Amino acid sequence: MARSDIDQTLAGIPIFSECTRKELKAISKLVTPVNIPAGKVLVKEGDPGREFMIIVSGTATVRRNGRKVASLGPGDFFGELAVLAGVPRTATVIADVDMIVEAMNRQEFSSLLDESPAMAKKILIGAVKRLYANDQKSLH
Repeated sequence: MARSDIDQTLAGIPIFSECTRKELKAISKLVTPVNIPAGKVLVKEGDPGREFMIIVSGTATVRRNGRKVASLGPGDFFGELAVLAGVPRTATVIADVDMIVEAMNRQEFSSLLDESPAMAKKILIGAVKRLYANDQKSLH
C-alpha cells in the first residue's frame, strides 16, 4: 500500500471515521504499517505492551488463558490497555491469515490521544468495555 493512500485507509477504519482531514494527516505520520504472516503471535498474554495496533487487513484470534475469547478483523484495534496503563498484555493475539496492521509505540499513541480528543474518547470507551467484558467473564 502506498503511504499516500494512508489517510484514505485510516478514514475507512471506524475508530478514525469522525476525524478531520487534518487529524488523519497527523495520525498517518504516527502509524507504521507492518506486514504480519499467518500464524504469527502479534502480542503474548503477560508480556509488556509497547505497541497499539489497528488491523487494516486480515483477521486474528484473541486468546486468554489458552481459550479463544474473540476474533478481530479490519478496523479492530488492540493493545490500548497495555500502552495506556503500562500493564502486561491481557491476551494473546495470533494472525489467522497474512495481515497488515498499523502500529504505534507508546509515545506515538500518546501523541494520537493529544491530537484527537474524539478518538481518545473512542479508544478509552473501547478499553473500558473490554475491561468490563473481561471482568464479567471472570465472574462466571
